[in-house]
Amino acid sequence: MAAAAAARGLRALPHIGPSAARPLHTTPACLKTRAARVRVGKGDKLVTYEQAHPPHYIGHRKGWLSLHTGNLCGEGGAAERAVEDAFLRRFLAGTFPGVLVDAVVLRRRANLLVVSTLLGRALPPTKLHFLGGYAETLLSHFYKCPVRLELQTLPARVPYKYL
Repeated sequence: MAAAAAARGLRALPHIGPSAARPLHTTPACLKTRAARVRVGKGDKLVTYEQAHPPHYIGHRKGWLSLHTGNLCGEGGAAERAVEDAFLRRFLAGTFPGVLVDAVVLRRRANLLVVSTLLGRALPPTKLHFLGGYAETLLSHFYKCPVRLELQTLPARVPYKYL
C-alpha cells in the first residue's frame, strides 16, 4: 500500500519521466557454486572419487581429508592446523614428485599425526622406502610429535569415471 502511494507520488512529479521512475532492476540470485568442481569435458578427463563429488557431499558420500578436533566448540587452533595441513600436503608433493595418485588424508590422534596417501609405482621400492623414512623423520622434528606415514602403491591412477 505504501509502495503504491510512493509510485503515485513519483508520477505526480513533473520533472521525473516514466523512464526515471523505474530504475530498480531485480534479478534472481545466481546460486551456481563452481568452486572445487570438475568441469564436464568430452569424456576423456580422468576423475577420482574425491573429485567426482562436489563439496556439499562431504560427510555423506566422501569423507574429510583432515581429521582433528580443532573445529569443535571451544577448541582453538583451527587456523594453525589448516596452515599445517597445507604445509604437509606441499611437503609431500615435493618429497614424492609426480608420484602422488590421490589426495593426502591427515589424521591427528592425541599426539600422533597419521598421514595416509596413495602413490604410483614410478619409483623403485628402495627409493620409496628411503623417501618415506626421510619424510617421517623430518616431519617428526618439525612438529615435535610422532608422525606415521601410511603409504600404498598402485600400478596406475585408478579412474572412478571419465568426464
